[in-house]
Amino acid sequence: MTWKPELDELARRQAFAKAMGGPDKVQRQHDNGKLTVRERVEQLVDAGSFVEVGGLAGSGEYDEQGALKHVTPSNVVFGRARIDARPVVVIGDDFTVRGGANEGAVGDKMILAEQMAYELRIPIVRLVDGTGGGGSVKSIEKMGHALLPKMKIWPYVARNLARVPVVSLALGSVAGQGAARVAGSHYSVMVKDSSQLFIAGPPVVERIGQKLSKNALGGSQIHARNGVVDDEVDTEAQAFEAARRFLSYLPASAHEIPRRSDAPMRVADQQWLRDAIPRDARKVYRIKPILNTLFDEGSVFEIGRNWGKAIVGGLARVDGWPVVFAASNPYHYGGAWDRQTAEKFTRLIDLAENFHLPVIHMVDIAGFQIGLQAEQDAVMRAGVRALTAVAQASVPWFSLIVRRAFGVAAGGHQNSSRFNFRYAWPSAQWGSLPIEGGLEVAYRAEIEAAPDPEAKRDEIEARVRGLTSPFRSAEAFVIEDIIDPASTRERLEEFVRLAAPLLQPGEMRVGYRP
Repeated sequence: MTWKPELDELARRQAFAKAMGGPDKVQRQHDNGKLTVRERVEQLVDAGSFVEVGGLAGSGEYDEQGALKHVTPSNVVFGRARIDARPVVVIGDDFTVRGGANEGAVGDKMILAEQMAYELRIPIVRLVDGTGGGGSVKSIEKMGHALLPKMKIWPYVARNLARVPVVSLALGSVAGQGAARVAGSHYSVMVKDSSQLFIAGPPVVERIGQKLSKNALGGSQIHARNGVVDDEVDTEAQAFEAARRFLSYLPASAHEIPRRSDAPMRVADQQWLRDAIPRDARKVYRIKPILNTLFDEGSVFEIGRNWGKAIVGGLARVDGWPVVFAASNPYHYGGAWDRQTAEKFTRLIDLAENFHLPVIHMVDIAGFQIGLQAEQDAVMRAGVRALTAVAQASVPWFSLIVRRAFGVAAGGHQNSSRFNFRYAWPSAQWGSLPIEGGLEVAYRAEIEAAPDPEAKRDEIEARVRGLTSPFRSAEAFVIEDIIDPASTRERLEEFVRLAAPLLQPGEMRVGYRP
Protein backbone atom coordinates (compact mmCIF):
# COMPACT_ATOMS: atom_id res chain seq x y z
CA MET A 1 0.00 0.00 0.00
CA THR A 2 1.27 3.49 -0.90
CA TRP A 3 -0.06 7.05 -0.78
CA LYS A 4 -0.15 7.27 -4.58
CA PRO A 5 -3.97 7.63 -4.78
CA GLU A 6 -3.89 10.60 -2.43
CA LEU A 7 -0.92 12.14 -4.22
CA ASP A 8 -2.73 11.69 -7.54
CA GLU A 9 -5.81 13.40 -6.08
CA LEU A 10 -3.63 16.22 -4.77
CA ALA A 11 -2.16 16.72 -8.25
CA ARG A 12 -5.64 16.68 -9.78
CA ARG A 13 -6.94 19.25 -7.31
CA GLN A 14 -3.92 21.44 -7.93
CA ALA A 15 -4.63 21.23 -11.66
CA PHE A 16 -8.22 22.42 -11.06
CA ALA A 17 -6.85 25.40 -9.11
CA LYS A 18 -4.36 26.28 -11.85
CA ALA A 19 -7.16 26.07 -14.46
CA MET A 20 -9.06 28.84 -12.62
CA GLY A 21 -12.47 29.42 -14.25
CA GLY A 22 -11.66 27.24 -17.25
CA PRO A 23 -10.36 27.92 -20.79
CA ASP A 24 -13.39 29.95 -21.90
CA LYS A 25 -13.26 32.31 -18.91
CA VAL A 26 -9.49 32.67 -19.22
CA GLN A 27 -9.86 33.52 -22.89
CA ARG A 28 -12.53 36.10 -22.09
CA GLN A 29 -10.14 37.72 -19.59
CA HIS A 30 -7.45 37.90 -22.28
CA ASP A 31 -9.94 39.21 -24.86
CA ASN A 32 -10.70 42.06 -22.46
CA GLY A 33 -7.03 42.99 -22.47
CA LYS A 34 -6.41 41.68 -18.94
CA LEU A 35 -4.14 39.06 -17.43
CA THR A 36 -5.38 36.28 -15.19
CA VAL A 37 -4.58 36.46 -11.49
CA ARG A 38 -1.87 33.82 -11.78
CA GLU A 39 -0.24 35.60 -14.72
CA ARG A 40 -0.31 38.81 -12.67
CA VAL A 41 1.40 37.19 -9.71
CA GLU A 42 4.00 35.66 -12.03
CA GLN A 43 4.83 39.02 -13.62
CA LEU A 44 4.88 40.93 -10.31
CA VAL A 45 7.16 38.78 -8.18
CA ASP A 46 10.62 37.31 -8.55
CA ALA A 47 10.60 34.22 -10.79
CA GLY A 48 9.78 31.01 -8.96
CA SER A 49 9.33 32.71 -5.58
CA PHE A 50 5.54 32.40 -5.13
CA VAL A 51 4.44 30.00 -2.39
CA GLU A 52 0.66 29.72 -2.55
CA VAL A 53 -1.49 29.41 0.56
CA GLY A 54 -4.95 27.88 0.39
CA GLY A 55 -4.66 26.79 -3.23
CA LEU A 56 -6.98 23.81 -2.66
CA ALA A 57 -9.88 25.91 -1.35
CA GLY A 58 -13.00 25.93 -3.52
CA SER A 59 -16.32 24.22 -4.18
CA GLY A 60 -16.12 20.48 -4.95
CA GLU A 61 -18.54 18.45 -7.07
CA TYR A 62 -18.91 14.72 -6.31
CA ASP A 63 -20.73 11.83 -7.96
CA GLU A 64 -23.22 9.55 -6.22
CA GLN A 65 -20.40 7.39 -4.86
CA GLY A 66 -18.64 10.42 -3.38
CA ALA A 67 -15.87 10.50 -5.95
CA LEU A 68 -14.54 13.89 -6.94
CA LYS A 69 -15.74 15.19 -10.33
CA HIS A 70 -14.51 18.80 -10.32
CA VAL A 71 -13.43 21.65 -8.05
CA THR A 72 -14.31 25.26 -8.79
CA PRO A 73 -11.41 27.03 -7.09
CA SER A 74 -11.78 29.90 -4.68
CA ASN A 75 -11.57 33.17 -6.56
CA VAL A 76 -8.85 34.59 -4.33
CA VAL A 77 -5.24 33.54 -4.84
CA PHE A 78 -2.66 34.48 -2.22
CA GLY A 79 0.65 33.51 -0.73
CA ARG A 80 4.19 34.57 0.00
CA ALA A 81 6.71 35.64 -2.60
CA ARG A 82 9.71 37.89 -3.15
CA ILE A 83 10.03 41.20 -4.95
CA ASP A 84 13.62 42.24 -5.62
CA ALA A 85 14.66 39.43 -3.25
CA ARG A 86 12.60 40.86 -0.38
CA PRO A 87 9.63 38.90 1.07
CA VAL A 88 6.06 40.09 0.48
CA VAL A 89 2.50 38.82 0.71
CA VAL A 90 0.59 38.89 -2.59
CA ILE A 91 -3.18 38.49 -2.84
CA GLY A 92 -5.25 38.68 -6.03
CA ASP A 93 -8.86 38.34 -7.17
CA ASP A 94 -9.60 35.73 -9.82
CA PHE A 95 -12.13 37.35 -12.14
CA THR A 96 -12.48 34.14 -14.15
CA VAL A 97 -14.38 32.57 -11.22
CA ARG A 98 -17.70 34.30 -10.56
CA GLY A 99 -16.27 37.62 -11.72
CA GLY A 100 -14.27 37.99 -8.51
CA ALA A 101 -17.46 38.15 -6.42
CA ASN A 102 -17.88 36.68 -2.97
CA GLU A 103 -17.88 32.99 -2.19
CA GLY A 104 -17.35 31.04 1.00
CA ALA A 105 -13.57 31.09 1.26
CA VAL A 106 -12.97 34.64 0.05
CA GLY A 107 -13.40 36.46 3.35
CA ASP A 108 -11.25 33.98 5.29
CA LYS A 109 -8.46 34.02 2.70
CA MET A 110 -8.40 37.81 2.59
CA ILE A 111 -8.22 38.08 6.35
CA LEU A 112 -5.47 35.45 6.56
CA ALA A 113 -3.42 37.31 3.95
CA GLU A 114 -3.67 40.52 5.97
CA GLN A 115 -2.81 38.61 9.17
CA MET A 116 0.19 37.02 7.47
CA ALA A 117 1.62 40.39 6.42
CA TYR A 118 1.02 41.80 9.89
CA GLU A 119 2.56 38.92 11.84
CA LEU A 120 5.52 38.40 9.49
CA ARG A 121 6.04 42.18 9.23
CA ILE A 122 6.33 42.17 5.46
CA PRO A 123 4.59 44.28 2.76
CA ILE A 124 1.32 43.22 1.17
CA VAL A 125 0.40 43.79 -2.48
CA ARG A 126 -3.28 43.48 -3.43
CA LEU A 127 -4.22 42.73 -7.05
CA VAL A 128 -7.85 43.80 -6.98
CA ASP A 129 -10.24 42.73 -9.75
CA GLY A 130 -13.75 42.38 -8.29
CA THR A 131 -15.97 43.26 -5.39
CA GLY A 132 -13.64 41.41 -3.05
CA GLY A 133 -15.69 39.53 -0.49
CA GLY A 134 -18.66 41.81 -0.16
CA GLY A 135 -21.21 39.31 -1.37
CA SER A 136 -23.92 39.73 -4.00
CA VAL A 137 -27.70 39.69 -4.27
CA LYS A 138 -27.47 36.15 -5.62
CA SER A 139 -25.79 34.99 -2.42
CA ILE A 140 -28.92 35.92 -0.45
CA GLU A 141 -30.93 33.22 -2.20
CA LYS A 142 -28.10 30.73 -1.79
CA MET A 143 -27.76 31.32 1.96
CA GLY A 144 -31.44 31.89 2.67
CA HIS A 145 -30.79 35.13 4.54
CA ALA A 146 -29.15 38.53 4.13
CA LEU A 147 -25.95 39.52 5.91
CA LEU A 148 -25.62 42.64 8.04
CA PRO A 149 -22.62 44.62 6.69
CA LYS A 150 -19.71 43.93 8.99
CA MET A 151 -16.47 44.62 7.11
CA LYS A 152 -14.79 41.88 9.16
CA ILE A 153 -11.60 42.48 7.23
CA TRP A 154 -11.30 46.18 8.01
CA PRO A 155 -9.62 45.99 11.43
CA TYR A 156 -6.89 43.94 9.75
CA VAL A 157 -6.61 46.45 6.89
CA ALA A 158 -6.41 49.36 9.32
CA ARG A 159 -3.77 47.86 11.58
CA ASN A 160 -1.61 46.90 8.60
CA LEU A 161 -1.50 50.53 7.52
CA ALA A 162 0.34 51.30 10.75
CA ARG A 163 2.80 48.41 10.41
CA VAL A 164 3.65 47.29 6.85
CA PRO A 165 3.75 48.88 3.37
CA VAL A 166 0.43 48.28 1.61
CA VAL A 167 0.11 48.53 -2.18
CA SER A 168 -3.14 48.03 -4.11
CA LEU A 169 -3.44 47.73 -7.87
CA ALA A 170 -6.94 48.12 -9.32
CA LEU A 171 -6.81 45.87 -12.38
CA GLY A 172 -10.49 45.57 -13.32
CA SER A 173 -13.88 46.85 -12.24
CA VAL A 174 -13.76 47.09 -8.44
CA ALA A 175 -16.70 48.09 -6.27
CA GLY A 176 -17.81 48.10 -2.66
CA GLN A 177 -15.31 46.40 -0.37
CA GLY A 178 -12.92 45.90 -3.28
CA ALA A 179 -12.87 49.65 -3.89
CA ALA A 180 -12.33 50.29 -0.18
CA ARG A 181 -9.34 47.94 -0.15
CA VAL A 182 -7.78 49.86 -3.04
CA ALA A 183 -8.22 53.21 -1.28
CA GLY A 184 -7.04 51.77 2.04
CA SER A 185 -3.41 51.62 0.95
CA HIS A 186 -0.18 53.56 1.15
CA TYR A 187 0.06 53.49 -2.64
CA SER A 188 -2.61 52.65 -5.21
CA VAL A 189 -2.70 52.48 -9.00
CA MET A 190 -5.35 52.10 -11.70
CA VAL A 191 -4.85 50.98 -15.30
CA LYS A 192 -6.33 53.34 -17.88
CA ASP A 193 -9.48 52.09 -19.62
CA SER A 194 -9.30 48.53 -18.23
CA SER A 195 -9.88 49.34 -14.55
CA GLN A 196 -12.70 51.20 -12.84
CA LEU A 197 -13.55 51.91 -9.21
CA PHE A 198 -17.02 52.58 -7.81
CA ILE A 199 -18.99 52.79 -4.62
CA ALA A 200 -21.67 51.10 -6.73
CA GLY A 201 -21.49 50.12 -10.41
CA PRO A 202 -23.51 51.32 -13.42
CA PRO A 203 -26.53 48.97 -12.96
CA VAL A 204 -27.10 50.28 -9.43
CA VAL A 205 -26.41 53.90 -10.33
CA GLU A 206 -28.87 53.70 -13.23
CA ARG A 207 -31.63 53.26 -10.66
CA ILE A 208 -31.03 56.85 -9.49
CA GLY A 209 -31.35 58.11 -13.05
CA GLN A 210 -27.70 58.15 -14.12
CA LYS A 211 -26.98 55.95 -17.13
CA LEU A 212 -23.21 55.79 -17.44
CA SER A 213 -20.57 53.47 -18.82
CA LYS A 214 -18.10 51.90 -16.42
CA ASN A 215 -15.33 54.28 -17.45
CA ALA A 216 -17.55 57.35 -17.34
CA LEU A 217 -18.62 56.48 -13.81
CA GLY A 218 -15.37 55.31 -12.24
CA GLY A 219 -12.45 55.34 -14.66
CA SER A 220 -8.90 56.32 -13.78
CA GLN A 221 -9.44 59.72 -15.38
CA ILE A 222 -11.67 60.44 -12.35
CA HIS A 223 -9.96 58.74 -9.45
CA ALA A 224 -6.33 59.50 -10.31
CA ARG A 225 -7.37 63.18 -10.27
CA ASN A 226 -9.50 63.29 -7.15
CA GLY A 227 -7.03 61.42 -4.92
CA VAL A 228 -8.97 58.18 -4.41
CA VAL A 229 -5.97 56.47 -6.04
CA ASP A 230 -2.46 57.81 -6.34
CA ASP A 231 -1.59 57.09 -9.95
CA GLU A 232 -2.74 55.75 -13.30
CA VAL A 233 -0.70 53.75 -15.82
CA ASP A 234 -1.25 52.50 -19.35
CA THR A 235 -0.67 48.78 -18.81
CA GLU A 236 -0.71 46.15 -16.12
CA ALA A 237 3.04 45.68 -16.60
CA GLN A 238 3.54 49.35 -15.70
CA ALA A 239 1.39 48.87 -12.59
CA PHE A 240 3.60 46.00 -11.46
CA GLU A 241 6.72 48.07 -12.05
CA ALA A 242 5.23 50.98 -10.06
CA ALA A 243 4.51 48.65 -7.14
CA ARG A 244 8.03 47.25 -7.19
CA ARG A 245 9.57 50.69 -7.33
CA PHE A 246 7.42 52.08 -4.51
CA LEU A 247 8.39 49.21 -2.23
CA SER A 248 12.09 49.65 -3.03
CA TYR A 249 12.22 52.87 -0.96
CA LEU A 250 10.53 51.45 2.14
CA PRO A 251 11.54 49.10 4.93
CA ALA A 252 9.74 45.77 5.22
CA SER A 253 7.76 47.16 8.15
CA ALA A 254 7.60 50.01 10.63
CA HIS A 255 9.81 47.86 12.86
CA GLU A 256 12.76 48.44 10.54
CA ILE A 257 14.41 51.54 9.15
CA PRO A 258 14.82 52.24 5.42
CA ARG A 259 17.88 50.80 3.73
CA ARG A 260 20.46 52.79 1.85
CA SER A 261 20.68 51.77 -1.81
CA ASP A 262 23.97 50.21 -2.84
CA ALA A 263 23.36 51.00 -6.52
CA PRO A 264 25.93 53.29 -8.18
CA MET A 265 24.95 56.91 -7.52
CA ARG A 266 25.03 59.64 -10.15
CA VAL A 267 24.47 63.35 -9.50
CA ALA A 268 23.54 65.96 -12.11
CA ASP A 269 25.43 69.22 -12.58
CA GLN A 270 24.32 71.70 -9.89
CA GLN A 271 25.54 74.99 -11.34
CA TRP A 272 22.43 75.80 -13.37
CA LEU A 273 20.37 75.98 -10.16
CA ARG A 274 21.74 79.50 -9.65
CA ASP A 275 19.48 80.64 -12.49
CA ALA A 276 16.58 78.24 -11.90
CA ILE A 277 14.32 80.86 -10.29
CA PRO A 278 13.41 83.87 -12.51
CA ARG A 279 14.11 87.31 -11.06
CA ASP A 280 10.67 88.45 -12.21
CA ALA A 281 8.35 87.23 -9.44
CA ARG A 282 5.50 87.02 -11.94
CA LYS A 283 7.27 84.32 -13.95
CA VAL A 284 6.91 80.68 -13.04
CA TYR A 285 9.46 77.90 -13.29
CA ARG A 286 9.34 74.12 -13.46
CA ILE A 287 10.10 72.30 -10.23
CA LYS A 288 10.74 68.81 -11.63
CA PRO A 289 14.10 69.64 -13.30
CA ILE A 290 15.21 71.09 -9.96
CA LEU A 291 14.22 67.89 -8.16
CA ASN A 292 15.98 65.72 -10.73
CA THR A 293 19.11 67.80 -10.19
CA LEU A 294 19.11 67.76 -6.39
CA PHE A 295 18.26 64.08 -5.88
CA ASP A 296 20.24 61.04 -7.00
CA GLU A 297 19.83 60.70 -10.76
CA GLY A 298 16.81 58.59 -11.69
CA SER A 299 15.62 58.26 -8.10
CA VAL A 300 12.60 60.60 -8.13
CA PHE A 301 9.39 58.56 -7.78
CA GLU A 302 6.44 60.93 -7.94
CA ILE A 303 3.22 59.95 -6.16
CA GLY A 304 -0.14 61.50 -7.10
CA ARG A 305 1.02 63.48 -10.11
CA ASN A 306 -2.54 64.21 -11.25
CA TRP A 307 -4.04 65.46 -7.99
CA GLY A 308 -3.04 67.92 -5.29
CA LYS A 309 -1.02 69.63 -7.99
CA ALA A 310 0.22 72.60 -5.97
CA ILE A 311 2.90 70.25 -4.69
CA VAL A 312 4.97 67.62 -6.45
CA GLY A 313 5.65 64.89 -3.93
CA GLY A 314 6.87 61.36 -3.55
CA LEU A 315 9.99 59.35 -2.81
CA ALA A 316 13.59 59.94 -3.82
CA ARG A 317 17.16 59.27 -2.69
CA VAL A 318 20.01 61.46 -1.52
CA ASP A 319 23.41 59.74 -1.45
CA GLY A 320 21.49 56.46 -1.64
CA TRP A 321 19.27 57.21 1.38
CA PRO A 322 15.50 57.17 0.73
CA VAL A 323 13.51 60.29 1.63
CA VAL A 324 10.00 61.66 1.27
CA PHE A 325 9.89 64.96 -0.57
CA ALA A 326 7.23 67.63 -1.08
CA ALA A 327 7.99 70.51 -3.44
CA SER A 328 5.81 73.48 -4.32
CA ASN A 329 4.61 73.68 -7.90
CA PRO A 330 4.05 77.28 -9.07
CA TYR A 331 2.38 76.06 -12.27
CA HIS A 332 -0.76 75.15 -10.29
CA TYR A 333 -2.59 78.16 -8.85
CA GLY A 334 0.76 79.83 -8.25
CA GLY A 335 1.65 77.22 -5.62
CA ALA A 336 -1.30 78.13 -3.37
CA TRP A 337 -2.76 75.17 -1.53
CA ASP A 338 -6.22 73.88 -2.39
CA ARG A 339 -7.99 71.10 -0.45
CA GLN A 340 -6.45 68.29 -2.48
CA THR A 341 -2.94 69.67 -2.01
CA ALA A 342 -3.39 69.80 1.76
CA GLU A 343 -4.67 66.21 1.77
CA LYS A 344 -1.77 65.04 -0.39
CA PHE A 345 0.75 66.76 1.87
CA THR A 346 -0.80 65.07 4.94
CA ARG A 347 -0.51 61.64 3.33
CA LEU A 348 3.13 62.23 2.43
CA ILE A 349 3.95 63.20 6.01
CA ASP A 350 2.09 60.16 7.34
CA LEU A 351 4.08 57.94 4.97
CA ALA A 352 7.33 59.46 6.22
CA GLU A 353 6.33 59.07 9.86
CA ASN A 354 5.07 55.52 9.44
CA PHE A 355 8.23 54.22 7.79
CA HIS A 356 10.86 56.53 9.31
CA LEU A 357 11.82 58.47 6.20
CA PRO A 358 13.40 61.94 6.49
CA VAL A 359 11.35 64.73 4.87
CA ILE A 360 12.68 67.27 2.38
CA HIS A 361 10.26 70.18 1.90
CA MET A 362 10.95 72.66 -0.90
CA VAL A 363 8.85 75.73 -0.23
CA ASP A 364 7.27 78.21 -2.63
CA ILE A 365 3.87 78.73 -1.01
CA ALA A 366 1.64 81.69 -1.77
CA GLY A 367 -0.73 80.64 1.04
CA PHE A 368 -4.02 78.79 0.94
CA GLN A 369 -6.26 79.11 -2.08
CA ILE A 370 -8.69 82.02 -1.68
CA GLY A 371 -12.13 82.82 -3.03
CA LEU A 372 -15.61 81.34 -2.94
CA GLN A 373 -14.58 77.96 -4.35
CA ALA A 374 -11.89 77.61 -1.71
CA GLU A 375 -14.37 78.35 1.07
CA GLN A 376 -16.90 75.89 -0.36
CA ASP A 377 -14.19 73.21 -0.62
CA ALA A 378 -13.32 73.62 3.09
CA VAL A 379 -9.68 74.37 2.29
CA MET A 380 -9.07 75.58 5.82
CA ARG A 381 -10.24 72.28 7.36
CA ALA A 382 -7.91 70.24 5.12
CA GLY A 383 -5.15 72.78 5.68
CA VAL A 384 -5.43 72.53 9.46
CA ARG A 385 -5.12 68.75 9.20
CA ALA A 386 -1.91 69.21 7.21
CA LEU A 387 -0.53 71.70 9.74
CA THR A 388 -1.38 69.26 12.54
CA ALA A 389 0.45 66.46 10.72
CA VAL A 390 3.52 68.71 10.54
CA ALA A 391 3.24 69.53 14.25
CA GLN A 392 3.05 65.80 15.05
CA ALA A 393 5.98 64.86 12.81
CA SER A 394 9.04 63.45 14.52
CA VAL A 395 11.27 62.42 11.60
CA PRO A 396 14.27 64.57 10.62
CA TRP A 397 13.11 67.49 8.48
CA PHE A 398 14.84 69.69 5.90
CA SER A 399 13.15 72.86 4.62
CA LEU A 400 14.42 74.84 1.66
CA ILE A 401 12.63 78.12 0.95
CA VAL A 402 13.03 78.48 -2.79
CA ARG A 403 10.85 81.51 -3.38
CA ARG A 404 7.71 82.46 -1.43
CA ALA A 405 6.52 81.56 2.06
CA PHE A 406 3.32 83.43 2.87
CA GLY A 407 0.37 82.97 5.16
CA VAL A 408 -0.82 80.15 7.40
CA ALA A 409 -0.03 77.50 4.79
CA ALA A 410 3.64 78.50 4.71
CA GLY A 411 3.69 78.38 8.50
CA GLY A 412 3.59 74.62 8.09
CA HIS A 413 6.89 74.46 6.24
CA GLN A 414 8.32 72.84 9.37
CA ASN A 415 7.49 71.94 12.98
CA SER A 416 8.58 75.08 14.83
CA SER A 417 8.82 73.22 18.16
CA ARG A 418 11.73 71.08 16.91
CA PHE A 419 15.14 71.64 15.41
CA ASN A 420 14.95 71.46 11.63
CA PHE A 421 17.46 71.96 8.89
CA ARG A 422 16.31 75.15 7.18
CA TYR A 423 17.87 77.11 4.35
CA ALA A 424 16.76 79.75 1.87
CA TRP A 425 17.90 80.61 -1.61
CA PRO A 426 18.59 84.31 -2.40
CA SER A 427 15.32 84.27 -4.38
CA ALA A 428 13.29 83.69 -1.19
CA GLN A 429 10.73 86.11 0.22
CA TRP A 430 8.25 85.69 3.06
CA GLY A 431 5.69 87.33 5.28
CA SER A 432 2.15 87.11 6.62
CA LEU A 433 0.88 87.83 3.12
CA PRO A 434 2.41 88.97 -0.19
CA ILE A 435 3.17 92.68 -0.49
CA GLU A 436 1.02 92.87 -3.61
CA GLY A 437 -2.05 91.78 -1.67
CA GLY A 438 -1.41 93.72 1.53
CA LEU A 439 -0.45 97.23 0.44
CA GLU A 440 -3.97 98.34 -0.41
CA VAL A 441 -5.15 97.30 3.03
CA ALA A 442 -2.27 98.53 5.17
CA TYR A 443 -1.72 101.85 3.35
CA ARG A 444 -5.18 102.52 1.95
CA ALA A 445 -5.62 105.96 3.55
CA GLU A 446 -2.18 107.14 2.51
CA ILE A 447 -2.61 105.91 -1.06
CA GLU A 448 -6.11 107.39 -1.48
CA ALA A 449 -5.00 110.77 -0.09
CA ALA A 450 -2.09 111.13 -2.50
CA PRO A 451 -2.43 113.35 -5.62
CA ASP A 452 -1.29 110.38 -7.72
CA PRO A 453 -2.49 107.20 -5.90
CA GLU A 454 -0.82 104.85 -8.37
CA ALA A 455 2.56 106.56 -8.03
CA LYS A 456 2.20 106.61 -4.25
CA ARG A 457 1.42 102.90 -4.23
CA ASP A 458 4.53 102.15 -6.32
CA GLU A 459 6.65 104.29 -4.00
CA ILE A 460 5.42 102.45 -0.90
CA GLU A 461 5.86 99.05 -2.56
CA ALA A 462 9.47 99.84 -3.50
CA ARG A 463 10.19 100.99 0.06
CA VAL A 464 8.62 97.96 1.73
CA ARG A 465 10.05 95.48 -0.75
CA GLY A 466 13.53 96.69 0.09
CA LEU A 467 12.90 95.56 3.66
CA THR A 468 11.79 92.07 2.59
CA SER A 469 15.20 91.00 1.34
CA PRO A 470 16.10 87.62 2.85
CA PHE A 471 19.44 89.12 3.83
CA ARG A 472 17.65 91.59 6.14
CA SER A 473 15.89 88.62 7.73
CA ALA A 474 19.19 86.77 8.07
CA GLU A 475 20.60 89.75 9.98
CA ALA A 476 17.76 89.29 12.49
CA PHE A 477 18.26 85.50 12.54
CA VAL A 478 14.76 84.98 11.13
CA ILE A 479 16.35 82.54 8.70
CA GLU A 480 19.33 80.46 9.78
CA ASP A 481 21.23 80.45 6.48
CA ILE A 482 20.96 81.68 2.92
CA ILE A 483 22.88 79.45 0.54
CA ASP A 484 24.14 79.39 -3.02
CA PRO A 485 21.63 77.15 -4.87
CA ALA A 486 24.56 75.25 -6.38
CA SER A 487 25.59 74.15 -2.87
CA THR A 488 22.16 72.74 -1.94
CA ARG A 489 23.09 69.18 -2.77
CA GLU A 490 25.98 69.33 -0.29
CA ARG A 491 23.57 70.45 2.44
CA LEU A 492 21.18 67.63 1.56
CA GLU A 493 23.95 65.05 1.76
CA GLU A 494 24.96 66.33 5.20
CA PHE A 495 21.31 66.18 6.28
CA VAL A 496 20.79 62.53 5.31
CA ARG A 497 24.09 61.49 6.88
CA LEU A 498 23.09 63.09 10.18
CA ALA A 499 19.49 61.89 9.93
CA ALA A 500 20.26 58.20 9.30
CA PRO A 501 21.47 57.35 12.85
CA LEU A 502 18.45 59.13 14.35
CA LEU A 503 15.84 56.96 12.67
CA GLN A 504 14.15 54.69 15.19
CA PRO A 505 12.13 51.57 14.26
CA GLY A 506 8.70 50.98 15.72
CA GLU A 507 5.05 51.77 15.11
CA MET A 508 4.16 55.41 15.54
CA ARG A 509 1.81 56.98 18.08
CA VAL A 510 -0.13 58.67 15.28
CA GLY A 511 -1.18 56.05 12.74
CA TYR A 512 -1.45 56.38 8.98
CA ARG A 513 -4.54 58.18 7.63
CA PRO A 514 -5.49 56.72 4.20
